[in-house]
Amino acid sequence: MKVKKYRVKTMKEAMDKIRGELGREAVILNSKAVKTGGFLGLFKTKRLEVIAAVERGTPSAPSVKKREEKPKQQASPSLQYEELLLEIKSLKEAVSSSSAEKKFASYPEAVKEVFVHLENQGIQESILDEMAPLLLEKYFLGEANVVKEAKHYIKDLVIPLYTEKEAKKCINLVGPTGVGKTTTLAKLAAKYVLQDGKSVAFITTDTYRVSAISQLKTYADILNVPLLVCYNKGEFEKALEKFVSYDHIIIDTAGRNYRDEQYVKALQSFIPFQNNMDTHLVLALTAKQSDMEEIVSRFSSVPIQSFLFTKSDETSSLGAIINMMHKYKKPVYYITNGQDVPDDLLSVTENNIANFLFEEE
Repeated sequence: MKVKKYRVKTMKEAMDKIRGELGREAVILNSKAVKTGGFLGLFKTKRLEVIAAVERGTPSAPSVKKREEKPKQQASPSLQYEELLLEIKSLKEAVSSSSAEKKFASYPEAVKEVFVHLENQGIQESILDEMAPLLLEKYFLGEANVVKEAKHYIKDLVIPLYTEKEAKKCINLVGPTGVGKTTTLAKLAAKYVLQDGKSVAFITTDTYRVSAISQLKTYADILNVPLLVCYNKGEFEKALEKFVSYDHIIIDTAGRNYRDEQYVKALQSFIPFQNNMDTHLVLALTAKQSDMEEIVSRFSSVPIQSFLFTKSDETSSLGAIINMMHKYKKPVYYITNGQDVPDDLLSVTENNIANFLFEEE
């Protein structure tokens, strides 16, 4: 076994040196804060002392054993099938070695568990890699509550995205079909009317689906708020003028196939995006992140202020929320977690975003 001691300023510096000199199979045996240098006991510098080790001859990557061949007797088809299944199983085990459980195997158990959990939530690898040295450093300096420290890291990651606190007069929801825009719009309206005591009016441009207009009219009647259906840009502008005295004008747009370029172009020609309007892109958390990213790309010509994620109750993986925020530098407006109006609408801030990942809210 090869053992080395390092004195460094940060855990990241230690990890870089350990991986560079001992390899990725190295294990941290101990780490503690020490003071070095100084004169007559004064002006000492605080450092981390990290002891790491690696077994000599440790393989850098898992390998799959090649089975011995039997030259004198050929295996039967059924036996060959069983052997093939065993090979597939071995390959799967080799591939799975890149998971967080394997990657962070040398970390303290409490730290490793956090990374395994976040990976299961779908947090992308680059974010975990950035978090790792900071979380280790906090752990070895005595910050034993690693979940709390992980939540602090995520909070710091998204704080710069939350600049505006107040909703603007016009609230516009856009997005592909099937993400639940109309139901979400009703939840927002109910919150503003019933909880905040605001005056609200509806505008819908979704003239493609009669059922959508009927559904929105039902919500409007229940909340006792006015609704106007607009078939062109002129009618839309007149509706804005008519509702100018209301606190909020909530706008429902048609849900169409986001791969249809004409849809986004029509949206731009219909709605006069302006300074007094917040436009939120509605995305379903049941979709793959690659599909979400394609949707964002399609709507790139529209001024999107934030994301609004729906269907969180239909998936156990919420990491895409952080991934999308981090990649596109946009905050999250709300998350929905069911069909009930207005209850299943969760406010998202920089202070509670990490709670969703740890199932605390």
